[in-house]
Amino acid sequence: MARDADNTGDAGSSLFDETEDAGRASAGPGTPSAAREGGDVRVGGPAGGLAPAVASEKPVISCRGVTKVFGTQRVLSGLDLDVMPGETMVIMGGSGSGKSTTLRMMIGSFPPTEGTIELLGADICSMDEDALNDVRKKIGILFQSGALFNSMTVGENVALPLQEHTELDPETIDIMVKIKLELVGLREAENKFPAQISGGMKKRAGLARALALDPQILFYDEPSAGLDPVTSAQIDQLIVALSKQLGVTSVVVTHEMDSAFTIADRMAMLDKGKILAVESRQWYENLRDESDEQAGARSERERLIRQFLRGDPEGPITARQSADAYGEALFGAAGSDTLLPTRSVEPTR
Repeated sequence: MARDADNTGDAGSSLFDETEDAGRASAGPGTPSAAREGGDVRVGGPAGGLAPAVASEKPVISCRGVTKVFGTQRVLSGLDLDVMPGETMVIMGGSGSGKSTTLRMMIGSFPPTEGTIELLGADICSMDEDALNDVRKKIGILFQSGALFNSMTVGENVALPLQEHTELDPETIDIMVKIKLELVGLREAENKFPAQISGGMKKRAGLARALALDPQILFYDEPSAGLDPVTSAQIDQLIVALSKQLGVTSVVVTHEMDSAFTIADRMAMLDKGKILAVESRQWYENLRDESDEQAGARSERERLIRQFLRGDPEGPITARQSADAYGEALFGAAGSDTLLPTRSVEPTR
């Protein structure tokens, strides 16, 4: 059967370059502390007020001094970030802040210019493609739009990783496909094609495929993008439920704050190529809910984070978008003082 993917991308260990365009990211805090609350992993720095981590617990993802340069543009600069076993790490920030670049570096879509990335204890920066593909079998990815093959049914899409990377017989694969679809509440759609299901169902089908090889880590690229509020909330609850049921580590890239505060154990905030903070969800909630008077005593970095969390129209983010910078972006001028006061349309007579 021909395997033609839709315009959102595709699946499989050889197709890890189908996430969105690169943004920017940079250095973050050091190794966090951890605690377990109600059976869930809760990890955070001192601001989170959580118990110290067990000394023997090592991160499943560790980025150290990661720098990435595309041409003359430096999009990653000294990224330091750890993701601990069993936690859900949300990487958030505005458009172009570096969220998807960070995810793509973690899954080995391209090597860093400088620095190291360890995935499940292995340095993926020094691996050849065969070794990297072996590590990729231990992770799953939900692409932004599901990235299903249009010419294959939902069941065939989920079965594909099992057919490509295992020696299981067809009967066993069929059983496993039904189990994975049941996990995401989609067993009744097994024989439907992607064009016959909704956007939310495509996301769930993509998630079932990401779970096919029982991964230790799940990566989500904007899981609620393009969905209505109800469907988005259902996807969030599914992510939380799978984390509890399977004990899987999750890395979620998003700029949707409702989603982030629903699913996160810890959150990393990116802005203009820098990680501003890596803290517990509670720390971010406290900052978001502060009064304007309390926030006035905060540093500019914290006030910037608060503006993003609240979606306020005024604050450090908008204040830095000055008229001079706008003029330079439009005309390549050093500032508005160098622009000639001419009309936008000159009269012909």
